[in-house]
Amino acid sequence: MTKPGWRDLAIGAILEKGGTALEFKTGDWRTYKPIWSQEKCTSCLFCFIYCPDFCIEIEDGKMIGINYDYCKGCGICKEICPKQAIEMILERR
Repeated sequence: MTKPGWRDLAIGAILEKGGTALEFKTGDWRTYKPIWSQEKCTSCLFCFIYCPDFCIEIEDGKMIGINYDYCKGCGICKEICPKQAIEMILERR
């Protein structure tokens, strides 16, 4: 079963689970998409700490990717990365 997207919500909808968006994939809101370079990344996890949507995927204390289902493309991860391991590109749909 696929989860409903944000477009499936009624205008002005109030979510019953305390405002969580876990049931609604909001990643298609973005205009710019972060692209992660594993080669440049040192897994300092600054991006994880600063991501307002918890889209940075971590396994065993290391970054393993970005969850695009919920990433809204704010670019905070790119700005905070000391190794410039994240680039923002225009989303193509």
